[in-house]
Amino acid sequence: VLLAAGPALAADAKPLPPPNAKKLSAIIAKVEQRDGFRYIKEIDWDSGAYTVTYDTSDKAKVEITYDPVTAEPK
Repeated sequence: VLLAAGPALAADAKPLPPPNAKKLSAIIAKVEQRDGFRYIKEIDWDSGAYTVTYDTSDKAKVEITYDPVTAEPK
């Protein structure tokens, strides 16, 4: 039964960051240093990039997409 579920689980897997990608913690540290940063709401991995959504001290919602290899905004 477990062997039959294996291919189904593999089909749902999203692509992983490349082997030379920066650690997610390094990207989070950059976000936390931005002016007005308050807290991270969400981090998504999609289409080969991290999308970080955070709130600022003046209650603005900010969404930035980061390149996983350079850890710089796209």
